[in-house]
Amino acid sequence: MGDLKICVTGINHKTAPVEIREKFALKDEKLEGAILELNSLPPVDECMILSTCNRVEFYFVSRNDNPFVSVKTFLSKLSGLTEDELNKFLYFKSQEEAVRHGFRVASSLDSMVIGEPQIIGQFKDAFAKAREMGTAGVVINRFCETALKVSKKVRTETGIARNAVSISFAAVELAKKIFGYLSDKNVAIIGAGEMAELAVKHLITTGVNKVFVVNRTLEKAEKLAEEFGGKAFKLEDIESVLTASDIVISSTGAPGYVITKEMIEKVKNRRSGKPLFLIDIAVPRDIDPAIDRIENVYLFDIDNLKEVVEANLEERKRAAKEAEEIIEGCVHRFVHWLKEHEVAPLIAELKQKAEKIRKEELEKRLPKMNLTEEQKEQVDYLTQIIINKLLHTPITTFRQKAPDEKTYIKVFREIFGLTKE
Repeated sequence: MGDLKICVTGINHKTAPVEIREKFALKDEKLEGAILELNSLPPVDECMILSTCNRVEFYFVSRNDNPFVSVKTFLSKLSGLTEDELNKFLYFKSQEEAVRHGFRVASSLDSMVIGEPQIIGQFKDAFAKAREMGTAGVVINRFCETALKVSKKVRTETGIARNAVSISFAAVELAKKIFGYLSDKNVAIIGAGEMAELAVKHLITTGVNKVFVVNRTLEKAEKLAEEFGGKAFKLEDIESVLTASDIVISSTGAPGYVITKEMIEKVKNRRSGKPLFLIDIAVPRDIDPAIDRIENVYLFDIDNLKEVVEANLEERKRAAKEAEEIIEGCVHRFVHWLKEHEVAPLIAELKQKAEKIRKEELEKRLPKMNLTEEQKEQVDYLTQIIINKLLHTPITTFRQKAPDEKTYIKVFREIFGLTKE
């Protein structure tokens, strides 16, 4: 058995293109099944999975010297990729590197759009799901709670969240870049979730006044359309919506393509030669990439938004430097806590052993000493003081030295006759 450590492996928008990331996309029962399977692996003591459009990350706690071996096999089975193929896209981090990475993710420093607020809710949801599934123990709980506190500190003490942007914002920025202005354009939103709602909010601020909301559930589409003065449609009406729209932003949770090449070819002749701009911000993708080869139809996916995003990041990059300093201090404190957490059971065991010896000796000797009850209480109190003073120096030294010098743990066990593991 090795040292207690927190680990993370996964893929994100920096390490893998969308066609690889969508192989890891996890939702609902698939997510729950993956959490339980990951937690059942021999090297894994606790775990949590963070699954978003731009990343899927597997956080876990282990004492195994090579914890990533069986986890990689699990990820190969999950994604359908070979382990050699996975090596091109996965990152592996443990202990200080893993903690720093997690804190940066929660603080949106590792997001495609630095400072975007969605990651906080996504991180909270991942933590809540781990607790619900019973896979979050003491370490994952402490790690997530600390990460969320770090995120709040970064947002309140730096300018990282000023001029809020998001993937939805970037999609609208791309539409503005293409058309110049949007007030006379018909915009369709496919999907009625959080990403779609954010897109509509940004569109309204640009002057768009004709919004179509398409969703599998008409009630959801109607609710969002009503909020922004748009018009709602069922998914079955998507062809008529495509015919009337100039810009389409799609963000559903559908497992397959919502907009197909055949669909676009069918509506193309009804559009009188007007160009159609499709922006796919869903993972897995909503729009068949083959559509981009159709004349007068222009398709952008989530990876294409990186260029738009970068134009909005200069101020946030400056704030990010301040945020990194905040995070660094929090990383060191957490890692120190983790190391102390590892030695805490030994300290508790020593105290319990000393108390047991003290009580046993008093029970044997006090009856023979013919003392009053008051005197017995004084002897009891005196022996407690002696034990506490005697153990104070070795315990204090052990707590300070053991986290960084592992030989102290072995020596501590041997000197006081404590358990081997």
